[in-house]
Amino acid sequence: MPTDNQFDSDSPWKDILEEYFPQFMQFFTPKAYQEIDWNQGYEFLDKEFQKIFPESTTGRRYVDKLVKVYTTDGTQAYVIIHIEVQGDKVVNFEERMYIYNYRLFDYYRTRIFSLAVLTDNNHNWRPNKFEQEIWGCELSLKFPIVKLLDYANKWEELEQSTNPFAIVVMAHLKVLETAKDEQKRYEWKLTLAKMLYEKGYSEQDVCNLFKFIDWLLMLPKGLNQQFRQELAKHEEEKNMPYVTSVERLAKEEGELLEKQKVLRKQLSRKFGLTDQENDLITNQQDPELLDKALDEFVFAENKEEVLKHIR
Repeated sequence: MPTDNQFDSDSPWKDILEEYFPQFMQFFTPKAYQEIDWNQGYEFLDKEFQKIFPESTTGRRYVDKLVKVYTTDGTQAYVIIHIEVQGDKVVNFEERMYIYNYRLFDYYRTRIFSLAVLTDNNHNWRPNKFEQEIWGCELSLKFPIVKLLDYANKWEELEQSTNPFAIVVMAHLKVLETAKDEQKRYEWKLTLAKMLYEKGYSEQDVCNLFKFIDWLLMLPKGLNQQFRQELAKHEEEKNMPYVTSVERLAKEEGELLEKQKVLRKQLSRKFGLTDQENDLITNQQDPELLDKALDEFVFAENKEEVLKHIR
C-alpha cells in the first residue's frame, strides 16, 4: 500500500492527468487555461521526457507530465508544460524544478511552464523559487505551486464543482485527515464515491474517478468488502451499475487473484517464502503495486527488493 503522502510515478495521477488535462488546467491554473488554444489540441511527451531525463526511470520516481500546447497570443511557437506532483517534503526540490526547467528549454528552445502540485501534509512547505548568485552573476526561477491543503477551507466550493479535480482534491484531503482512523476513512470513501453519481458524470467518468478514489483511500479487507456492498446498494437505488457490476467485479477479482498467484509462485521458486510473506502478498489488494512487484522480480537479487513494493 502506498503511504498516505507519497505517490510514485505509476500512480493514477498519471492516468487522471491524461484523461482530464484541460480540466486540470482549468481547475488549478485558470489563467493559463484561458490562454491555451485548445482548438490546436495538445500532446503528451512521455517518450521525450524519458530521453531528456533518463534518471527519472531509476531510483525514487515522481509523478511528472510533459505536455505540448499552443497559445492564443498569436505566436506560432508552442509551450511546454511540465507538471510535477510531489507527495512529500524533499530537500532541494526547488533546484530540481530549476534543472528540469532549463533542460527542457535547452532541448525545445521555447517557453516552459513549470507547475508543482504539492499533495503533502506540511502546511509550511511551499517551495516556489530557486535562486543563485555570485559576484553579480544571478539566476533564478520562480514557479507556481498548487498546495492541496489550501483547499481544506473551500470544501463547499469543491462539493459544488463538477470539475473532476474537485473530487481528486477532496480525496487527497480526506486521505490525510483519516490517516489513523480506518472507520472514518471508510465513511468518507463511501461519501465521495456516492458523490460521483450525484454530479451527472458519464459512466466512464465515474469509473475513472472511482479508480482514483479506490486507489487513494485504501481500506483493510473487511471494510473494503463492506464498502463494496454499500456502494452496490447505492448503485442499485440509482439504477447506475457503473462500478460494482457483477461482470466488472468478477474480472477485477480474477485479475487480482492471478497476479497474487503468479507473484507467490515466482518468489517461492526463486527465494522461498515464509507464511507471513505469503499472507502479505495475499492481503495486497492493489493491482498497481502487484504489477510493480512483478516487474521488479525480473532483475531482483533478493525477495526483499520485490516485497518492499507491497509492504
